[in-house]
Amino acid sequence: MQRRAFIGAAALAPFAAHLPALAQNGWPQRPVRWIVSSAAGSGPDILARYLADQLGRKWPQPVIVENRPGGQNVIGAQAAARSAPDGYTYYFATTAAMVTNVFTFKALPYDPAKDFAPVRLVGRSPFIIATAAGSPFKSLADVVAQAKANPGQVAIATEGPKQFSGMLADAVASMAGVKLNHVPYTKAPEALQDVVGGRTPLVCLPYAGIKAFLESGQVRALAVSTPRRLPDMPNVPALSETFPGFEYTGWNGLFAPAGTPADIVARVNRDLEAVVQQPEVAERIKSLGSLPETRMGVAEFEAFMKAERERWAGLVKTLGISAE
Repeated sequence: MQRRAFIGAAALAPFAAHLPALAQNGWPQRPVRWIVSSAAGSGPDILARYLADQLGRKWPQPVIVENRPGGQNVIGAQAAARSAPDGYTYYFATTAAMVTNVFTFKALPYDPAKDFAPVRLVGRSPFIIATAAGSPFKSLADVVAQAKANPGQVAIATEGPKQFSGMLADAVASMAGVKLNHVPYTKAPEALQDVVGGRTPLVCLPYAGIKAFLESGQVRALAVSTPRRLPDMPNVPALSETFPGFEYTGWNGLFAPAGTPADIVARVNRDLEAVVQQPEVAERIKSLGSLPETRMGVAEFEAFMKAERERWAGLVKTLGISAE
């Protein structure tokens, strides 16, 4: 019996190297899982569920979204990193999870660069600096002038000095040569209500979080963090118009555990690109406050990630942010 088993194993040996490719031919043969490290109902979660549903319609299997919130994305990222690299688990990630956590945590239980294989960038999320509709601030120049006249007295609502919106506020203040007073909020609606009520003069938040207040006319945008003005807000200056070359956007992207077969990664990249390029999908992504990335191959996403880590390393150093 042992001899027959040995002969059988030997006969199969030449095919072993081709198992990943063979598996890919019938992939997916069971439901695919996307881990999201944000709570259900959050911006990333809504976007992930929409795209997962679109992909599930293309594949013979559904894409199931699993929320693993908490720990500033650490819980979800760690769960995804430790998943089997078999092509059935992915991480729908934010910039914080894959880039800035490296600079704000002294130790992470996962390595964004080594534990994941980039699959595809989905969209970029601009940030907006805004004020109440009736505010005396009519431009970013007005804010800078007031901050220079009253150092440290002009308050701005952010998610905290080491969160994305807080780092943007500090970056703008640093370039303008002023100091702003952070008022940290854990929930965007609370920050916006205080701005609308006149308790805090300024707010800095992702476009997705502030979009409804802009559309209702309760707040007025002073600047957007993209390199160029947004088509939907042509009258709102880009920060690069005041600070040449400046760009500050978050993003959402899909990653696989390191070691996932390259042919499956390439397949997911192509299928996700086909989904994002559909006009109705692109419009839906925009409505959620993100700018869809209609073309990006795996190699391009890998290069993008390398450039992002280098760019953020420089920004964190400039702001003097230390890991905790």
